[in-house]
Amino acid sequence: MRILSVESDRPLITTASVLLKGRAMMVDVVHCIPEAVDLARIYDYDLIIVSPLFERDICSDMIKTLRQVPLTVPLVVLATHNDLEEKLRCFDAGADDYLIFPFDPRELTARVDAVVRRFKGHPDSVVRIGALEINFSQKNVTVLGQKLALTAKEYALMELLALRKGGVLSKEQILNHLYGGIDEPEMKIIDVFLCKIRRKIEKLSGGQHYIHTVWGRGYVLKESDSVK
Repeated sequence: MRILSVESDRPLITTASVLLKGRAMMVDVVHCIPEAVDLARIYDYDLIIVSPLFERDICSDMIKTLRQVPLTVPLVVLATHNDLEEKLRCFDAGADDYLIFPFDPRELTARVDAVVRRFKGHPDSVVRIGALEINFSQKNVTVLGQKLALTAKEYALMELLALRKGGVLSKEQILNHLYGGIDEPEMKIIDVFLCKIRRKIEKLSGGQHYIHTVWGRGYVLKESDSVK
């Protein structure tokens, strides 16, 4: 999951991106709306978090600017004051959720997971493909009830494929979500990850791996061999 966080450099606000990074999420942090707009036009973000950059900033105005790009990606507000009128303005401007500081870290990650899942068409916290289950809230993958031993990057790849279940993802898209341009390895690392994941799934599923190659396009997570 790749997130864009528009936040100030105040410690209280910065903690939000730190918490999400600790949950195996790729988070890009910017400190102004114009930079957020530029990045959002380039990268395929799953979610954008907006919090006040300065005391005088109004989150609803920040959201209006982002929606006018236009951006269809989900937007979550992290507010520093419990202002009902501003909260209503944020939802009118296009916010998908609204959370007030201080908050429990578990609530932040749960809300982010829920908003992204619903936007991608997965109201449940678990995506099922045959004997395979990807649990977003527990951050694990099981086959016939047995948990797969996945590295953080392997899980992130499975989560990415699950969120876009049935959709084809190119190697470039996968690499972008896993590394975001930071210490980015060669493209062949994606083949290595997928090979390892497939073997782990096949070992428990009796030969099924559910990750299919669409030649010339990329990879898709699905049960059948047909691609729409």
